[in-house]
Amino acid sequence: MLFDALQIRGVTLRNRVVVSPMCQYSSEDGFANVWHFVHLGSRAVGGAGLVFTGAIAVTPEGRISPQDLGIWKDEHVEALARIVRFVEGLGGVAGMQLAHAGRKASTQQPWKGNRVLAPGEDGGFRPIYAPSPIPFRPDDPVPEELDSKGIARIVKAFGDAAARAQAAGFRVLEIHSAHGYLLHELLSPLSNRRADSYGGSFENRIRALLEVTRSVRGRWPEKFPLFVRISATDWAEGGWDLEQSVELSRRLAREGVDLIDCSSGGLVPGVKVPVGPGYQTPFAARIRREAAIRTGALGMIRAAYQAEHILRTEQADCVVVARQLLRDPYWPLTAARKLGAQVRWPPQYERARD
Repeated sequence: MLFDALQIRGVTLRNRVVVSPMCQYSSEDGFANVWHFVHLGSRAVGGAGLVFTGAIAVTPEGRISPQDLGIWKDEHVEALARIVRFVEGLGGVAGMQLAHAGRKASTQQPWKGNRVLAPGEDGGFRPIYAPSPIPFRPDDPVPEELDSKGIARIVKAFGDAAARAQAAGFRVLEIHSAHGYLLHELLSPLSNRRADSYGGSFENRIRALLEVTRSVRGRWPEKFPLFVRISATDWAEGGWDLEQSVELSRRLAREGVDLIDCSSGGLVPGVKVPVGPGYQTPFAARIRREAAIRTGALGMIRAAYQAEHILRTEQADCVVVARQLLRDPYWPLTAARKLGAQVRWPPQYERARD
C-alpha cells in the first residue's frame, strides 16, 4: 500500500510517502536558493510522492528564524517556482506549508543554539506577536499581544500567501497549526489567556484557525488539496489534548480541509514526551476514525514495513517522513525494493537498479 497512488481532489500522489515540512534555516530575506533547490529536488529524485517545503512565513515577523523561507511578497514566487518545476518534472507533487511562528519567532538557527535573537543580531527582529503576552521560556522576551486587527491582518496574509503559492505552481497547501507556533498558541489554554472572542472557550480558541482556513480555501483552487498540521496534544496538564483535536478536525473537514497531519507537542518546554517508533500514530488513527477525515502519520517512521503496517491497519492514509529522509533522500526507492513494489526511477539512475 505504501506505493499505491493516493488521489485527493484533483491531485494524484504517486505513492503514500510525504516529505515532512522541514525548515532549513538557510534563506536570505525569505528567498529560496540553491540549497532549497537541491534539498527538495533530491527528495523528488528519491521517489517521494509529495514534497513539502519547510514552514514558509506569511509575514516577515512570522519567521521562526531570520533565515526562514517567506511568501509574504510576490518577489518570492519565481525562486520557488523553479523548485516546483523540477519536483513535478520528476513525477512528484510539490506542497507548501504556510506558517506564522508567533511567540517562537526570531530565534537562532538550531545549530547555533536556538535562543531568541536581539533586534539586529544575525537578522533578529521585533515585534514578536502572540495571542497573550506569555513568553515561550521564562527568559525569552515577552511577546506583544495581538489585537483583533492584528489577527485579521494575519488571516488575510495566509490567504494572500495561498494565491502566491498557486502562482508558483504548488498543488498542495498545508496550514501549520502545531509545534507551539501562532495558530497552535491560539488553540491551547496554556498560551491563550485572552478574554475576547479568540480566547476562553473551545469555540473561541479555534476561531482564528477556522478563519485562516476559510481565507486560504477562498484563495486556493477547489481542485487542489488543503492539509492542516496540528499538535494532537501538548503533553501537558490543562493544555490542548486529543479530544479537542478530534472535534477540531471535524470542524476543519467542514471547512474544506482534506487531511490532518498529526504531530504533537512544542507548545511548552520541558514536558515529558514518550518518544519512540510510531509514538504519534495513534493520534492519526483516532482522528481518522472519529472525525472521518484523512490523516497523515508522522514521528520516528523509519522502516518500510513499519510504514506499510500503518497503512494496512488503516491508522492513516499516508506516512509523513522527516529525519529518515534527511539520512537517506532515496528512502522511498529503498523501501520499494524491500516491499517488492515496482516504482519509477529517474532514467539517469536506472543503471543502479538491481
